[in-house]
Amino acid sequence: MRIIVLFLFFLLFNSCSLNTPEFLGELNKVTVVKYTPHVKQHRAYFTRSELQIIKDGKKYLYLYHAKKNDLGILLHRNDQYILYNLSNPKQPALAMTENKKTTVTHVLKSFNSKGYHTIASLQSIGYISSISLKRYKGVKTLLVETQEYSSLQDLYKSAIRTYNADKIKNIKTTLPKQLIVDYYKHYEKRATTQDQLEQLQIIAQKLQINSKGIASQPQKEESIQDAPTENEPIENESFILSYFQKPYSYYLGKASLDELRTYIAQSATKSTLSNRQYTLLKQREASLKEEELFNQGSLEELIAAYKINKDPKYKKHIMTLMKDNQ
Repeated sequence: MRIIVLFLFFLLFNSCSLNTPEFLGELNKVTVVKYTPHVKQHRAYFTRSELQIIKDGKKYLYLYHAKKNDLGILLHRNDQYILYNLSNPKQPALAMTENKKTTVTHVLKSFNSKGYHTIASLQSIGYISSISLKRYKGVKTLLVETQEYSSLQDLYKSAIRTYNADKIKNIKTTLPKQLIVDYYKHYEKRATTQDQLEQLQIIAQKLQINSKGIASQPQKEESIQDAPTENEPIENESFILSYFQKPYSYYLGKASLDELRTYIAQSATKSTLSNRQYTLLKQREASLKEEELFNQGSLEELIAAYKINKDPKYKKHIMTLMKDNQ
């Protein structure tokens, strides 16, 4: 009877061990979650009971191989430093056995020689990563999940840099805006023409980024409810101006002189635009003023202007007006 009980216990123990994730090869291994033309998702469960602190109180460290575009995670388990490839699961993990003289600096130099370096921001290379503590099938693990958008990020960077929205208009995959917003804002400040701003507007709409060149459009239900009626007194002029605000590109290329003056006079205009964008508006305002003076100014105003600018077309126009007045 005792032998039978021991035999049954042995079978029970082995059946449990066969169901452990380590036996199934699910632990300490990077697996593919999803691959698409623009996104790669990976996941890994690392046992954490033996993990030791590597640096700054953390038990992991990201290393990046720029030439291969490979992201790795460095773990210190028992007497080994192990680098797992989070971009290419088929790539075997790189291990380095420590001794009494081994330091983190020595370990990092060793991996540096293999092309892997520490990286300050994963977003700069198109990666989003999350790390959490999970108990997976009874085992304490460190769950690491990564999403790689580097190819999609490069496409958007090219579209933004060249002010050409055609490069991304047919892409349906959403690029998380935290991966591109700083890059977008940089080139938004450098935009000088109406066409460039219009292209950036298209890109911003796909990224759901608030652009200086895009007017904030309320929902239809809100517009009916919140917009002032014809008989309602206007108590907040700034609200009305912002409610009906047109895009920056409109004021740069199409607005009348009165519209442009009103827009420039708003206190929020200068604070929300870059110095370059504001300067371009002031230059257009001066150009429209000169055009208005030339076409509608009195003879005295034209003569006064000619004394300053010495423009031959003013002289010709003045002579024509003087003949007409005779």
